Amino acid sequence: MFTGSTPPPPQLHVGDLPADITFGPTVAVDTETMGLNPARDRLCLVQLSSGDGTSHLVQIPKGQYEAPNLVRLLSDPATLKLFHFARFDVAVLKAYLGVQLHPVYCTKVASKLVRTYTDRHGLKDLCRDLLGVEISKQQQTSDWGAEILTSDQQRYAAGDVLYLHALKHQLDILLAREDRTHIAQACFDFLPIRGELDLGGWDDPDIFSH
Repeated sequence: MFTGSTPPPPQLHVGDLPADITFGPTVAVDTETMGLNPARDRLCLVQLSSGDGTSHLVQIPKGQYEAPNLVRLLSDPATLKLFHFARFDVAVLKAYLGVQLHPVYCTKVASKLVRTYTDRHGLKDLCRDLLGVEISKQQQTSDWGAEILTSDQQRYAAGDVLYLHALKHQLDILLAREDRTHIAQACFDFLPIRGELDLGGWDDPDIFSH
């Protein structure tokens, strides 16, 4: 599992993954979009890593939402899809690529279940607190719909997936210690439905609110 500070440059692909790339039993996944409304803001980039320090970025051109190799990977029931804040990513991937993701794991949900001594559950916080790694979020509000992504944008995007395997390992230890693994798994199993509820307009008001 990668915990270093100098990963190799990400590999950028336009439109789809090459057919010969494999990621093993667990793939870290993230997305970049034009905003935070999955029903409105288009998918621009999908980031992927096998946890070994390498990363692949799939740039999705506007209107081109057929990516069969990427969809095949994301829909594979034998591959665990690992996210941070999976609720958003599963919704936007469903909306634009038509893929139903299962099984999934969310490091943010896991953190909220076991790190109840803090309200800081962002990826930057987890990397610092659990791995001793500082990551930059300077490109978080970039224009991800640009035709040409800068090297800074690409490095930032890769950073969102490089450490998820190592975070999962640490969080699994804490979940087991606190006897909350079964609760976490139930939450992970529900996340694809939570994404569909968001897409259907039940994000606000949330049907689980008062």
